[in-house]
Amino acid sequence: MAKSEAATADPAPAQNKIQIALLLDTSSSMDGLIDQARTQLWKVVNTFTEAKRDGQTPYVEVALYEYGNSGLSVANNYIRQVQPLTRDLDELSRQLFALKTNGGEEYCGAVIQRALGDLAWDTSAQTYKVIFIAGNEPFTQGPVDPRQACKDSIAKGIVVNTIHCGSRQEGINGAWHDGAALAEGKYLVIDQDKVIAQIPAPQDKAISDLGQELNKTYIGYGEKRAEAEKKQQQADNDAFSNASAGASVERAKTKASRNYSNTDWDLVDAVNEKKVDPATLPADELPEAMRTLKPEERAAYVANAAKERAAIQQKITDLNKERETFLAEARKQQAQSGEKTLDEAMVDTTREQAAKKGYSFKN
Repeated sequence: MAKSEAATADPAPAQNKIQIALLLDTSSSMDGLIDQARTQLWKVVNTFTEAKRDGQTPYVEVALYEYGNSGLSVANNYIRQVQPLTRDLDELSRQLFALKTNGGEEYCGAVIQRALGDLAWDTSAQTYKVIFIAGNEPFTQGPVDPRQACKDSIAKGIVVNTIHCGSRQEGINGAWHDGAALAEGKYLVIDQDKVIAQIPAPQDKAISDLGQELNKTYIGYGEKRAEAEKKQQQADNDAFSNASAGASVERAKTKASRNYSNTDWDLVDAVNEKKVDPATLPADELPEAMRTLKPEERAAYVANAAKERAAIQQKITDLNKERETFLAEARKQQAQSGEKTLDEAMVDTTREQAAKKGYSFKN
């Protein structure tokens, strides 16, 4: 057991949880789908930033699978669990950017079955649990009957939404509609090759810059701190490299919400969720600036960083309200046409389905 683990207290019971499993076809024709997932991850998570149920905002866990890649093991039906259900959004982003496409066999039933069996799905009927599976080959391929897999999923309270990358009729012919119908989900169609272009807003740069400023308020502890800080910065860099698709702004918004939680390496989050008492941590598991501080001084140091973080997060929230007002007016001037992109399909669907679980959305 690591020394920092000995100082960790059990967290309070989780409430108002959202669980999303994203199953992506990574065969050779799916580069556009992967690009959309990379740039729009933050937007999907932000769907729940202002959602409420019984006065509480939920937190989001996301899992990621790839399937249909010939570089994967045939013994595993060309399926790989990339990430289990997690709140570590920086690691999820890193893994998304590491995905590579390669021709293969796409077995939808098999990957749904794997997700049902592998993941730590919450047992509460009040938890919104959902699978999004995206691909372009017939839904019925492979050794596992996808219709039965979808029936098994809804029996566990897990909705399955199918996303066909192609025309609506091709998806229907390939049985993608059947899977969604059997698991109380939606059959969605997207253009995976559509370039996502965000409407520029006057607040974008300030929001993105504040997202970077938040990093200065993180106080790394334990053995994971150096690696975690590096992942945080890399996720920022990846978002900035896709700023034209709105990724940097959406990531900053995520970092300003409770869904961006780093309790296993950041003292501010860990103290806030009562997972760690800084006074009990060995000096060598603290940043250099804290190692000679007395116990009460450690607490004050963390509290000061928490105060600074909250102030920056509030600035992001306020700027985003101005930004949303601007965008709402700009969208009125734009005619919406063509198939949806991945983020649009997922955001609209999650809002609609979560509302059936009692969630209300501010916007």
